[in-house]
Amino acid sequence: MATTRASLTAACAPGNGRDSAPRIHVLLPLPLAGAYDYAQAEDATAGPGDFVRVPLGRRSIVGVVWGDGPADPNAAVPDEKLKPVAARLPVAPMATVTRRFIDWMAGYTCADPGSVLRMAMSVPAALEPPRPVTGYALGGPPPERMTAARGRVIDVLADGPARSAGDLARAAGVSSGVVQGLVAAGTLIEVPLPAEPPLPLPDWQRPGHALSPAQADAAAALRRRVDEDAFSVTLLDGVTGAGKTEVYFEAMAAALARDRQVLVLLPEIALTAQWLQRFQRRFGVMPVEWHSDLGQTARRRAWRAVADGRARVVVGARSALFLPYCALGLIVVDEEHDAAFKQEDGVCYHARDMAVVRASLGAIPAVLVSATPSLESVVNLQAGRYQLQHLPDRAGTAVLPEITAVDLRAEPPPRGCWLSPPLHDAVQQTLADGEQALLFLNRRGYAPLTLCRTCGHRLQCPNCSTWLVEHRFRGRLQCHHCGHTVRQPETCPACEARDSFAACGPGVERLLEEVADSFPDARALVMSSDTVHGPAAAAEAVRQIAEREVDLVIGTQMVAKGHHFPDLTLVGVVDADLGLNGGDLRAAERTFQLLSQVAGRAGRGSRPGRALLQTYMPEHPVMQALVDGDRDGFMQVEQAARRAQGLPPFGRLVALIVSSPDDDAARTVASALGRQAPRGERVAVLGPAPAPLSLLRGRFRYRLLMKTPRNANASAIARDWLARVQVPNNVRVGIDVDPYSFL
Repeated sequence: MATTRASLTAACAPGNGRDSAPRIHVLLPLPLAGAYDYAQAEDATAGPGDFVRVPLGRRSIVGVVWGDGPADPNAAVPDEKLKPVAARLPVAPMATVTRRFIDWMAGYTCADPGSVLRMAMSVPAALEPPRPVTGYALGGPPPERMTAARGRVIDVLADGPARSAGDLARAAGVSSGVVQGLVAAGTLIEVPLPAEPPLPLPDWQRPGHALSPAQADAAAALRRRVDEDAFSVTLLDGVTGAGKTEVYFEAMAAALARDRQVLVLLPEIALTAQWLQRFQRRFGVMPVEWHSDLGQTARRRAWRAVADGRARVVVGARSALFLPYCALGLIVVDEEHDAAFKQEDGVCYHARDMAVVRASLGAIPAVLVSATPSLESVVNLQAGRYQLQHLPDRAGTAVLPEITAVDLRAEPPPRGCWLSPPLHDAVQQTLADGEQALLFLNRRGYAPLTLCRTCGHRLQCPNCSTWLVEHRFRGRLQCHHCGHTVRQPETCPACEARDSFAACGPGVERLLEEVADSFPDARALVMSSDTVHGPAAAAEAVRQIAEREVDLVIGTQMVAKGHHFPDLTLVGVVDADLGLNGGDLRAAERTFQLLSQVAGRAGRGSRPGRALLQTYMPEHPVMQALVDGDRDGFMQVEQAARRAQGLPPFGRLVALIVSSPDDDAARTVASALGRQAPRGERVAVLGPAPAPLSLLRGRFRYRLLMKTPRNANASAIARDWLARVQVPNNVRVGIDVDPYSFL
């Protein structure tokens, strides 16, 4: 670290011989090992947390003051060689707790602090002063020539405040030229508008749903956690349809009553549609959203609203954890078991675990919510680190669905079809009864594999060691890892046979084809990330289902959790065995959670529901536990197996992923890491070995996996391990502490 900083400071050119100024160290949002020293600006002193613009070589970059004095006294650059801070930015300083969180997370994940800081500075435009906004108000005589369009503009302003030209044109349903014509006529005058308009505050005093006794007890306990103003973690464990959201809304109301901010993390953008509707009914306004589908203007406004406290409630994906909260008082992680909270690229982290850390550093409560809690949370609960609030029954008169396994060995689908006779008959009866059905298949596209009937050649991605997936709706073959797309060739590239390609296996598009043939009168809708792009599309799909414009839903995991459709009474899982393959240590747990969640979409209204699981392994412990409704028994068996093998959460895993466009270079570094692998009591290293996805996005990949006891400092061991090996510039070594993917 010291050598890197000294060399970089030298590269920034020496100072001009001025008198020494107070020294500060600034962390930059770059993959660098630590903060760099700068001299205070003569005209504006910057303190810890301030955003400052500083020179870096020939560039100018914005960073955060991380503290006073030299960043590393052992490698301090002489005062006369320090460059001064160029400017302090007019934005609220980064809170101390946020800076502590960044440091903690960098240490735990073995990431450079600057890389973590970059996630907290993801909207550079938000750091600049907002541009002045010009509005228009009535201020002069009516125009000599009045038209219907001009009249609408005048009516809009007569009934409301000044508006920008764009907002005014949209509200009146006119072109911008009409507005400018009224300005030229003197009817409208320019007035300044607030650069950051106020956000309506959630009304925490609005009454919520009437709660059952169990819900009321759980809500009271969560309110007490908020009022204690101290760190705590509560697991809100309730069956699907138990009304968990309404319960933690009460905790949110308690935090809002204390004038604190609230963060709610959701694993899927698609889940926000119904959640936002429920929030608006409860609190009278919409919260601030944060996810990848937002445009730059919306992101800038949201970031600044969080920083200055105008945003009282934020709902978002895992990256919302890094927003600059100034008064955070509660964190809720909904569907806490969901693997989507794990980030696999860049800085690898699990948002659920980091949310608990953020709550601890800020001395605030966290609430983890799930109908199928993760084994990590269950073990923390048993150890007394978490507290429990349990909702054993569904809200109102609804009851849990009956789950049945369909043995595909005994009752296979007809040739060329994917619905077994029992599932086909169940769908037919459900539709005849005027109810809705859901067919779940966690596989996008039309078919996962396309091969030549003549020679057996399989169409593979040129950038990844994976097959291309046919998307017949779009007439394309696509790689689901790198996004590479091509049209299906007319001739086989191996044997040159024409029209010889066959689709193998089903995806949701192929299932739609079968449904159209089997139930021609049913109105079907496919919900997957290929057909539902962003929250607006998800909201429209949810509306269509809720308002009975759809009879039959075909979906991937996008529909497996969080949604409430009262008239949906049948769930059919087309391939219940799909998630049990691949050697993932969490495969059984994930499959149980996913199938429990999707089965839980059935029977949430007044009509009873049922779920049919098509499987070739009805005797598998996961299938038996689902059919018997024995979640706790399954978790005990899973817990015992993990404990016996020292696997998480009873041991620690750290993965090193070596990748490069040059296979030889990647293999050489992986071999060197293997030779330098840590040795010690109960520390084991597996590999190096080619990754299951040995080629990904044009990079050759090798993996090593370290296993340590739970009480070992696995992060420190991994950092020391990597420091022993020199890594060339064309090779990248990623570190994944607590990996969830083993591809």
